[in-house]
Amino acid sequence: MTQASNRLVWTEIPVTDLDRAMAFYEKVLGEPLKRDDTGPNPMAMLPYSGELGAASGHLYPGKPAPKGEGTTVHLAVPFELDDAMARIGEAGGEIVSDVITIPAGSFFYAIDTEGNSLGIFKI
Repeated sequence: MTQASNRLVWTEIPVTDLDRAMAFYEKVLGEPLKRDDTGPNPMAMLPYSGELGAASGHLYPGKPAPKGEGTTVHLAVPFELDDAMARIGEAGGEIVSDVITIPAGSFFYAIDTEGNSLGIFKI
């Protein structure tokens, strides 16, 4: 049995409005999401490098937990956190913390347009 390099392999982010959520995440991440309508439900794939052991996920039509009460998905952005905060606001999200610094880096908490809890990390 081989040891996994990463225990988190996938995340599913429930959204009530897929087009609105796609626009939000594309603005915040600075990259396009790929919509996939080939399965039983439409989904939008988050950017993914394709590297073995890299985690990713998708948006799908579903019912988010009450605002800010569900699992927090942490996403990395390639630009400064001040810019990411501005992007969150411009895209209709909400900033819910100041920047927090931990040994692994710096991040802040936010809420997306659907009420999902996010942590936004500077990579």
